[in-house]
Amino acid sequence: MDLSHKLRPNQPIGIFDSGIGGLTVANALAKRLPEEQLIYFGDTAHLPYGDKSGDAIRYYSLKITKFLLEQEAKMIVVACNSASTAASRVLLEFFPDQAHFVNVVDPLVEAVVARNFKSVGIIATKATIHSGVYQRQLKQLQPDLEVFGLATPLLVPMIEEGYSESRISQPIIDNYLSDPGFANIDALLLACTHYPLVRKEIEAYFDGRVEVFDSTEVATEAAYNCLKENHLLSSRLEAPHQFYVSDHTPSFEATTRLFYGEEINLKHFPLW
Repeated sequence: MDLSHKLRPNQPIGIFDSGIGGLTVANALAKRLPEEQLIYFGDTAHLPYGDKSGDAIRYYSLKITKFLLEQEAKMIVVACNSASTAASRVLLEFFPDQAHFVNVVDPLVEAVVARNFKSVGIIATKATIHSGVYQRQLKQLQPDLEVFGLATPLLVPMIEEGYSESRISQPIIDNYLSDPGFANIDALLLACTHYPLVRKEIEAYFDGRVEVFDSTEVATEAAYNCLKENHLLSSRLEAPHQFYVSDHTPSFEATTRLFYGEEINLKHFPLW
């Protein structure tokens, strides 16, 4: 999509998620693209998206994207598995010539298929696993690929409560990964933006036998490549990053450090 006549390199990158888990994507983008201004929106008033209808997720995603485009975002990064699944196509239809779009599902699937593995595993929330989106897309691109998905619902609350890298986390992770479905996999997809925070424990369990793929890494690389191909990489940081949430509580403020890696200032923006 050629938007070179409309977009400028010094415009910001917009990122949104159903809450604050997408800050792992924002952090990866900030490190990979230090000259880019980021504008993050966490829809904390409606989290989690996983238990919402597809129509509700599409409505939320459209309204948030409109807000980010009003901030002159040149790219929208959908840092949420549920929104990536339910709303990506609709966003392209509603805003076909206003920005470039990257989600966290497609780059992860493409990165795995490019390696031509024989068997892969997926861990994600119940909603993502039950949607079957990763399983379908992987099989569409590589029909002979063996795919096993497992819902790991304890990981998100464990991480949000600050128990990653603790005596509690490793037994829970080990219990999930000991499922027989993972016995012979070549690769594991971390299909939730929270899971990079326990990647070390996951890699420790497999002890180098399984390649671990992180949606934050591949989505960030997809964003970088898109901007580079379209000559939209910024040469200097024009303004500080901005972080908005649709509902604000002290607990959100405290948890952001876990996901972003440093203190940030959350601004309450009552979009609804």
